[in-house]
Amino acid sequence: MKFRSDPRTITGSIAPLVTPFTDDGDLDLDSLRALVRWQLDSGSHGISLGGSTGEPSAQTIAERITAITAAAGEIADSVPFMPGTGAATLDATMELTAAARDVGADAALIITPYYARPTQEALYRWYSTIAKEFPDLPIVIYNVPSRTAVDIAPETVARLFRDIDNVVGIKETTHDFAHFSRVLHQAGTELLVWSGIELLGLPLLALGGRGFISAVTNLAPTAVARMYEAWTSGDHDTARQLHYALHPLVDLLFVETNPAPAKWVLHQYGRISSPTVRPPLITPTEEGLTRIQALLDSSQELMN
Repeated sequence: MKFRSDPRTITGSIAPLVTPFTDDGDLDLDSLRALVRWQLDSGSHGISLGGSTGEPSAQTIAERITAITAAAGEIADSVPFMPGTGAATLDATMELTAAARDVGADAALIITPYYARPTQEALYRWYSTIAKEFPDLPIVIYNVPSRTAVDIAPETVARLFRDIDNVVGIKETTHDFAHFSRVLHQAGTELLVWSGIELLGLPLLALGGRGFISAVTNLAPTAVARMYEAWTSGDHDTARQLHYALHPLVDLLFVETNPAPAKWVLHQYGRISSPTVRPPLITPTEEGLTRIQALLDSSQELMN
């Protein structure tokens, strides 16, 4: 938790890990720890767990806490740790966030509550309630309307940022790039903004974003980290080259529902013991695998 006191240090490529399962569907903590080690060795600047790529809604609260605890132990304060601790209910969100705080997380990534479709005032009260319960823990809003059916407005983000000291940033996972700009315009560039859309990570840096929490990091962590480092060092040509080189792997991730394609690839490369995803997801179909393999074949040089 050494980064907790200054969330501005949480920058760069934050890897949003898959949650490995065994063939029987149980948590595979050995594979999870191995993924953390690989990400650290590959140069990722931080670790997240429990966002959409981690299949949180298919796990019990106890399982999510177990996975967060295992990841925190492996990270051991070497890089920032920002686990996803949001859920559809307030009680579950509080329990997960408390557990993350207690194992040393540097910030909590909290998704907008899904299914209920709360109003903007309700979202303001939701995040206010959570943040005030954990005044010493930085809170990062996680906006992913394609998954939750609710979009937190730039004005609501700015209001939370102004009113509550430990609401420090937002992970924006919307394809509306104008939304990114409006969030920063409304809240000011002191707001910490990370992109959750793979192909908008690099453009966001030009607006003052702090980095990206990009699912493609599960497949090509070194390339994604180098893209950020090249941009921030002023080598914009290299950053753009890496951005375009990553396109096939980004497309691969979404041949079928994320994270099923990523898990299949990680299993093929021996990074996890099984490609298992939990229902209602399924492992890729034969048709999907044909497309996945073709995209993988065109990107072998990025697979480290």
